[in-house]
Amino acid sequence: MQNKDYKQLHVYAYMRSNRIFKHTSDVDAIVLLNGTEPHVDMSFFYVTGLTSGLFEGCAAIIRPDNMEIMASTLEEESARKGEMEVTVFSNKKERDALLKEKLASLDTIGINADEMTYSSYLSLQNVTDAKLIDVSQAIKKARLIKDISEIERTRKACSIISQVADEIPDLVTESMTELELAAELVYSMQKKGASGPAFSTLVCFGKNASEPHHSSGTTPLRHGDFILVDMGALFERYVSDITRTYIFGKADEKQIDIYETVLESQRIGLKTMKDGMSGKDVHIKVKNFLDQKYKDRFIHGLGHSIGLSVHDGERMSEDSPLVLKEGMIFTVEPGLYIPGYGGVRIEDDVLITTEGVEILTHANKELQII
Repeated sequence: MQNKDYKQLHVYAYMRSNRIFKHTSDVDAIVLLNGTEPHVDMSFFYVTGLTSGLFEGCAAIIRPDNMEIMASTLEEESARKGEMEVTVFSNKKERDALLKEKLASLDTIGINADEMTYSSYLSLQNVTDAKLIDVSQAIKKARLIKDISEIERTRKACSIISQVADEIPDLVTESMTELELAAELVYSMQKKGASGPAFSTLVCFGKNASEPHHSSGTTPLRHGDFILVDMGALFERYVSDITRTYIFGKADEKQIDIYETVLESQRIGLKTMKDGMSGKDVHIKVKNFLDQKYKDRFIHGLGHSIGLSVHDGERMSEDSPLVLKEGMIFTVEPGLYIPGYGGVRIEDDVLITTEGVEILTHANKELQII
């Protein structure tokens, strides 16, 4: 990130914190208190706008009119890039003493209970007599609508992963293992500018493609196998999430039919989505189409929001109250899964607009027999 971009961090930070306070009027301030990796609250990076640093044990104190970062000496340099007020501590005892001082005048404090560890909750309880109120729903609602900076970062993450996906047909060879292909894909995304994978890269060969969350292993690729790849790139803390399915060597009629059915179902979903549409209704429309030929073989929600996290707060499913709004970014990932045979999933990331969706992932998704 360039220096001029760092100067914009505090602007986005206050815009985002104000958005959270619009969804809650019950607290004097909000405290985001991190645990140790992997229990670091992604909302800390949402409100601060920071893209580097780990910030274990650090905190953000957010008030309606200002924000302060409490950073360990280890994270001081990273914290000061945001041009916000920074208080530095050298150990947990010093941090807690500073927190007690800074929170002394508050009657109510908001916490992100969805991401806070019990240990961090107890630490906060020990330094304040204020009432602790869960504001995780307000944070979730704020994070759902992306600002320009978030959209730009997600767009870049989507561009990287789309390029990687288009390389898959040239990377696969008979007898290579799922892990070998996964390693090639992670290497490629980092060469293209990703700071790493957004999540563990999922490669499924053959009948393993019937398991939506299969873990890549030592299964070798054989003639006639499905190749299902679910992967994402991480760029300045924002993620992409794409799935493409191929058939290796030669496809039978059933494989082709499953693929074309899933592809058409995704087209139906993409045409239905727009600002004001119920996520539940989009999901049901796609599921009804798939059930006509492969009843009850679509076994998960149609999609989920992405941002700082791969599952960033909401989803499109039969039991979701979600209403799509302009500025949300969602995956659209219908799939069909036949145990013992294989499966197909096709997933893209889209930005919700007033007119429909803007597709952010552009890798080829027509049937490819490679």
